[in-house]
Amino acid sequence: MNPKPESNKSNPPLFSTTHWTLVVEAGQEDSPEAREALEVLCKTYWYPLYAFARGLGRQPDSAEDLVQSFFAQLIEKNSLRSADQTRGRFRTFLLTSFKRFTTNDWIREGAQKRGGGERPISLDHGVGERRLEEEVGGQRAPDLEFERRWAVTLIENARVRLRDEFTEAGKEDRFDALEPHLAGDATATTYAKLATKFGITEGGVKAEAFRLRQRYRNHLRAEVGKTVTRPDEVDDEIAYLMSVLSQ
Repeated sequence: MNPKPESNKSNPPLFSTTHWTLVVEAGQEDSPEAREALEVLCKTYWYPLYAFARGLGRQPDSAEDLVQSFFAQLIEKNSLRSADQTRGRFRTFLLTSFKRFTTNDWIREGAQKRGGGERPISLDHGVGERRLEEEVGGQRAPDLEFERRWAVTLIENARVRLRDEFTEAGKEDRFDALEPHLAGDATATTYAKLATKFGITEGGVKAEAFRLRQRYRNHLRAEVGKTVTRPDEVDDEIAYLMSVLSQ
């Protein structure tokens, strides 16, 4: 059974119970729904772990194998059964577990002893390294780098969902024109010029930009909601991650 889908893309729920919450609520039970939800989370947030491993000095291939091996243990061996960190944010649980994993003898058993070399999730080879090269950043402690990449991933997920919403409505050009205004880009095309381009009033463009920012915030809150256990944690998590990005 698939986790319950979100209600609709233009107005996503502010708090989703289909991912980390579902995993936590499953507890000791062998729940297919919880396992699938965990796999979705791992596929979505593997990159911050990859960045963390690279920050520890691992080479690209080694970092990728380390992340894959960790997920094999997390998913295939259901290590959540003995985890004490399941009451909290998925971000915290994942990094804490990964740190412990890097010192565990299990990772040195070799791929053939880890389920015949099968990988629990599909990662595009080289994607993590390309992202590290493309994203601007200085030398940071691995923990801070993990949290920074986590924040970037959340933001990108929200942006992609918002773009998909516009694309499905046949308004992809509208999104591309208005997206720079999400972050207050000083080089963004002015509202007046966009009004001329789209044949509407400047006030109409401003209204569309306002709605775009609203929907973006909703998507971001929905993304964060998948990684915490309670609705009242969403705002604090967003505030914390934004503070990480400002460092």
